[in-house]
Amino acid sequence: MATYTTQIQWGGADAEWHDDADLTIVITNRDGVVPQSGMPGTGTQVAWASPQGNGSITFFEDGNRFMGSAQFKGEGPVGYRGLIKR
Repeated sequence: MATYTTQIQWGGADAEWHDDADLTIVITNRDGVVPQSGMPGTGTQVAWASPQGNGSITFFEDGNRFMGSAQFKGEGPVGYRGLIKR
């Protein structure tokens, strides 16, 4: 399990970033894609889709940060990034 503070960006690559809700990642399978006691490894990619929205992110710096995009219900697509919450 890993919890990240997140930000979203709209209006292009040079636009400002805005604080958003925390994101907690818990993915378990036989080998623990995201270990209970750790963070996703560098290069790990996670994508999700639900009635509430969708997203696709890639983790960097041994899981300390991620970058990607998201689209929340009733909104357009945005840049999405996060830093591990300590």
